[in-house]
Order: sequence, then C-alpha cells, then structure tokens
Amino acid sequence: MNISFHKYEGAGNDFIILDDRRNRLSLSTAQIARLCDRRFGIGADGLMLLRDCAGADFRMVYFNADGYESTFCGNGGRCIAHYASHILEIAGPAMDFLASDGGHHAEILPDGRVALTMLPVKQIRFFEDHYILDTGSPHYVQLVENVQALDVFAEGKRIRHQPEFEPKGINVNFLQRGTPGNFLRTYERGVENETFACGTGVTAAAIVLSGQQTGHFEIPVTSKAGHYFKVSYDKKSPGAAENIILTGPVHLVFEGNVTVPHH
Repeated sequence: MNISFHKYEGAGNDFIILDDRRNRLSLSTAQIARLCDRRFGIGADGLMLLRDCAGADFRMVYFNADGYESTFCGNGGRCIAHYASHILEIAGPAMDFLASDGGHHAEILPDGRVALTMLPVKQIRFFEDHYILDTGSPHYVQLVENVQALDVFAEGKRIRHQPEFEPKGINVNFLQRGTPGNFLRTYERGVENETFACGTGVTAAAIVLSGQQTGHFEIPVTSKAGHYFKVSYDKKSPGAAENIILTGPVHLVFEGNVTVPHH
C-alpha cells in the first residue's frame, strides 16, 4: 500500500499526518510503529489521521510512536490544525475539531504560530515534591533545581512505570522554574523516551507554576529544542484551571509518499 503523507513538527515534537477523510485507512499497530521508526520509516513521535466529523471541521485520531491509539496530543493538535487550513484547505484560520478528549478550537495567528484551546483541568493534585494533573493526557510534574543535569530518560522511565500509574502509565515532566521561559523536559509514554517538546506537558507545567494562586495567568515555557510556548489560563480555585490556551510554533517539514509494509 502506497500512501501520501505530510511530516510536521511543533517545537521539535514531530508527527506524520495522513488525510483519511474518506475513512479508508486501516493501519495496524505494527504498521504505524514502522512508519514512526526513525531508521526504517519516516520517523516521528506520533501519527495522526484527519477524518471527517459532523458538527466540526474535522476529527483528529492520534497514535503514539509505539503504534497504539493514545490520549490527546497538544502539539499534534496544533500541527493538524495547520494541516487542515494550509494543506487541505478545509478550514480557515480559525477552526473547531474533535479529539479523544472532546472538542477543541484552534487559531492560526498572523505570525504563523498556532493557538489551541485546551479542555479545562478539573483537578490539580498537590504532593510534597510533585503535581499530577490531566491536560488531555495525564502528567506528573516535578520542580527541579538543574534540569539540564538530570537523566530524564532513566528517571522518567522509573516514574512512568510506578505501580500507581499502571496499566497505562503517565507522562513525566521535569521543570526548572525561572530559567529563560521556565525550562521543561518531558519523558513521554508511548514514545518511551524524552521528546523535544510536549504540548500537554507544557500546559501542565504552566498550570503548576501558579501554585495555589488564583486569577488570570500567562506563563512562558521553554522546550528542549529552545522554542518558547505561552500558556494562558484562569484559576477560580487553586485546584482547577479553565480557559486554557496553548500557543507555540508549527512547521511543515516535508511531504512525500511511502510504501507501508503489509504486516
């Protein structure tokens, strides 16, 4: 089977996007994992299908690099919004789409960045040395003194597989407050490695940075690739957040055709 694809990246978090508006693509877990493989495939942190959706501009179906369908991906959502508007031209600069966690609104800004509305966070769990919250995907956020010196792979893997987070695991974030833009590094489940950026992780980190405060916040967060994000949100109570908007860069890397192995 030969299919056309577009490769996108959002702050170094990279994705394969396929046009499946006719709902004809049926890829196995092994096929998706092969396409995402950086030696034997196109190479990506995840793969997305864009499908038609009644009542919205499109539906986003997201798979991690391991080939399994996953929860919401913030950078993936920003990338597929750009794809829908600039490549398929099925939406304008402002659009609504459906994802695994519900409906989202996205806007392509004049400078090319994409602003994505995230679903409200209903509970922020505060612990002695970390926070847990769900921003479309579950996240563990730990504040650290020197994030550059940390072995993110080893420590992230250890936390991700702790029994309390099984069977699906959790994404693990290490955040250094006050560095230029608040520096974040993330170990992502499904990729099973550190990624260059994580949109839902950036969102979780920004919300954590307001601590027990309430009010309106606009928080910068810097990814491993050095890209800046802005996260704005409101907190009426310390343990929840709403009106969340994630803004960051998006770029089309290349497009092409690939032969998908049969297995």
